[in-house]
Amino acid sequence: MNLVRAELERLSARRFVQLMVVLLALAFAVTAATTLAGSHKPTASEMNSARKQAAEARQSMETTHQECLARLKDRSPTDTSEYFADCADVDPIRQDRLPIPADYLPGVFNFAEQAEPLLYFLIAFLVLFGFLVGASYIGADLTSGGVVNLLLWRPRRLTVLAAKLGTLLGAVLVLALLASVAYLATFWVIGQTAGLPGRLDNDFWSSLGAVHGRGLVLVLLASAMGFAIATLGRHTSAALGAVAAYAVVWELGGRLVLEIVDARRPDQLMLSSYIGAWLSGESRFFDPRLCTGSAGTGYCEGFYSLNWPTALAVLLVLTGGLTAAAFAVFRRRDLI
Repeated sequence: MNLVRAELERLSARRFVQLMVVLLALAFAVTAATTLAGSHKPTASEMNSARKQAAEARQSMETTHQECLARLKDRSPTDTSEYFADCADVDPIRQDRLPIPADYLPGVFNFAEQAEPLLYFLIAFLVLFGFLVGASYIGADLTSGGVVNLLLWRPRRLTVLAAKLGTLLGAVLVLALLASVAYLATFWVIGQTAGLPGRLDNDFWSSLGAVHGRGLVLVLLASAMGFAIATLGRHTSAALGAVAAYAVVWELGGRLVLEIVDARRPDQLMLSSYIGAWLSGESRFFDPRLCTGSAGTGYCEGFYSLNWPTALAVLLVLTGGLTAAAFAVFRRRDLI
């Protein structure tokens, strides 16, 4: 317990960590101020006009659907043109969402409609925060010799490294939770006072909670990954260099090569695809090569999916492998 307390004090005392916290708060403040400045409480006339436009849009969708059904009914049995395709695509009941008055209120912040995109922004910033803090936390100690001094007091390498990693993950989790509550509460207040709260039903909160929970897991994985790579490279810059090299060599260069060789499902070889699939629950990717040879056999969409269990498994295997390698190397490495 004394070791964890000491590590927590060391972590909170680091200037880089303090700077990142300040930048985090500054980013939140700028986002909130920009949203507040660009929003206003809609007047009664604006609301009436928006309701009218939403009703007209819904009626237009219903009219289009009825016309499609009429064409299907009147077509000849031999007519197979795409013009008489299934009308399900224009069926209002099958749409993800119908037009609502908030869609016709430009310049009005709607919390229910914009909370999820704002939460994605928060998660992205926290992922960057966790990775950089995790890498610098162990990287600075390995470079300065702080780990050697710590081992003189507690000469158990794996225990010391585990305490550092556990302290890091615990501190990042607490900070992420506090930041999330403050962040969403701020925009909820903006929606109540200078915009619209929107429809805050159980489906909304469950969906937002699911995104938030997956985002916290990703933040912890990014923190552990930064910690592990910096441990393997013995320097903070090793983690930054590894991420930059991966992004340039594989996410950009590798993707280009896969397109040149006409590979199938190239997105499933990219880590960014699994990150997106984990956060959203499922990601769909288009690949025209999937429909090769299907001409005349029926309709082919050319899409394939990555779901969240597969994405989580990939992220856990990658992070676990790097962390295990970091502990194995740290156990035998000469630290001087």
